[in-house]
Amino acid sequence: MNDIHSQLNRTRVDRILRPKSVKELQAAVLTAKSAKKPLSIAGGRHAMGGQQFGTDMILVDMTGLNQIVSFDPQRGLAEVQAGAFWPEFTTAYLQRQQGALRQWGFAQKQTGADNISIGGTLAANAHGRGLSMQPFVSNIESFTLVDADGNLVLCSREQNPDLFRLAIGGYGLFGVVSSVTLRLVPRQKIERIVEVREVDGLMDAFAERIRSGFMYGDFQFAIDPASDDFLHKGVFSCYRPIDPATPMPTEEKSLSDESWRTLLYLAHDDKTQAFRRYADYYLSTNGQRYWSDTHQMSIYPENYHREIDQKQHAKNPATEIITEINVPREALASFLAEVRDDFRKNNVELIYGTIRLIEKENESFLPWAKQSYACTIFNLHTVHTPEGIEHSAEAFRRLIDMAVKRNGTYYLTYHRYARREQVLACYPNFAEFLKLKKKYDPSGRFQSDWYRNYQTMFGETV
Repeated sequence: MNDIHSQLNRTRVDRILRPKSVKELQAAVLTAKSAKKPLSIAGGRHAMGGQQFGTDMILVDMTGLNQIVSFDPQRGLAEVQAGAFWPEFTTAYLQRQQGALRQWGFAQKQTGADNISIGGTLAANAHGRGLSMQPFVSNIESFTLVDADGNLVLCSREQNPDLFRLAIGGYGLFGVVSSVTLRLVPRQKIERIVEVREVDGLMDAFAERIRSGFMYGDFQFAIDPASDDFLHKGVFSCYRPIDPATPMPTEEKSLSDESWRTLLYLAHDDKTQAFRRYADYYLSTNGQRYWSDTHQMSIYPENYHREIDQKQHAKNPATEIITEINVPREALASFLAEVRDDFRKNNVELIYGTIRLIEKENESFLPWAKQSYACTIFNLHTVHTPEGIEHSAEAFRRLIDMAVKRNGTYYLTYHRYARREQVLACYPNFAEFLKLKKKYDPSGRFQSDWYRNYQTMFGETV
């Protein structure tokens, strides 16, 4: 098995089980128990830290559990099986609401890729580009998981609240989530407003958009280190509600899979041209109308890097690895200035980057949104050699140091290159998290190579 994006987690598993019902899922857990084998859990396989796979472990592929279990149109609650990908979930709930004057939709999903499971989004406590939203925990009413003995356990803020807090952002270590009940929000018609601007004053610009009622937005910055625009100029796209009576276009301009592949190639070959084309496209969509849920969908061109390697006659294969660094909003400008100098000095190749906002949450046990942050995503070109991988790992560790000294943090999902002191600086209760994992799963039924990495790192304390 391997992850889809970085493709650096090639893992040989003991066997793969593909349950298509809750009973089959319970049976899969009991199979692992009787075989005395740990079990790992995979959905869309987009996380890059090895959370979905474990060497010689039994792998449960959740993608067969992909149905809506129930839908409450009065309360806006939808129970969906955890293996459902976002597009099939969205299609299913829209079909159930055909002809309804008032329709519900999801508030947020992770951006950049659609074929991620609902359970995976919960396990990473992900976020989207909402301007005033907390992470995904805020959209979860409850969930049901299968514990190490095959029992179904309902988790909510009222029932098993400790397990609720641990499993959201717990990367599959506390049981297999079988279904999730989501709090939907009223679907709204929205309009995209686009401008190309500099990062100076960006947080004030975001604040003004929020005051003006905009719901979503992000800033995608220039990536050419030879240009004065590098990490300085960007495409600022925000979305505001419009009159519900406004007619919607029968077709909307969007980037095709082929167009994305072209942009990704240019991001490796001619970074200034890549940004120019990207900015021109977004400016051409200024004023375009969307629905508040489906506008968050985006194409992810799978295996795009193989074409790039071929075109560039690369000696070694490469992919990108993502990291997300979160800093207090007032520290964004100084942070980006330091990153700018660091990437130029160390020849770090940036392929894509964006800035979003997140609001503080305190419901999950291992929160990454410990205050209202500016979230900065860096997608780094990584050659698949020991030297190439370490080059990116060192860049990630330097970025974490830049965050820590600004009272910021990093997102655990994308890699496991952080040093122990960096993990503790950003997640001071991480050792306690590992102790509680052993409390709720004393047999070690649910594991992964990601977990084993931290189990080794914190071994003497847990």
